[in-house]
Amino acid sequence: MRAGVLCAAAVAGVSGLVPTPIGTGPRYQPPPRGPLKTHYACRPLPLAQGPRVHLELFANRRVVIVPAGIGLERPRPRLGRVVAASCRGPLWSLDPSGVVRYEPGARLGDFFAVWGEPLGPERLASFRGRVAVYVDGARRFGDPRRLRLRNRDEIVLEVGGYVPPHPSFRFPP
Repeated sequence: MRAGVLCAAAVAGVSGLVPTPIGTGPRYQPPPRGPLKTHYACRPLPLAQGPRVHLELFANRRVVIVPAGIGLERPRPRLGRVVAASCRGPLWSLDPSGVVRYEPGARLGDFFAVWGEPLGPERLASFRGRVAVYVDGARRFGDPRRLRLRNRDEIVLEVGGYVPPHPSFRFPP
């Protein structure tokens, strides 16, 4: 068993992967919310279509979960994945993997607005501090809300410490 641990550590070291624990408590596992009806229409449209990005959130060097069911009204999960909903907003999540689907022209701030969580240069959900933004492993500067979503991008947001950002994500078919 020791060889397996060493092998896993060697692979992580070579590939740049750093195992990062999930934070505990409600701040690290915020609930999903449907589209805020004051800002976004909820329409009965397909859930499994549309461009997608992968979003990873880190606070104090801990994972913050992007839950299933964001942007959906009355989501119906099966085995942790949403398989149906009465309607959806312009950005939505189907599982807690961090994959976000969206309608073209969306920005990162739109997703957080649909979710009902704050985002800004000094705020990431319930966490405060300078927000570092990475897209496909490259640091981006400026207001994270203005970041335009592009299909298959890997977006990493960090506050309160550095976690090496992943440069890509293998999207499921």
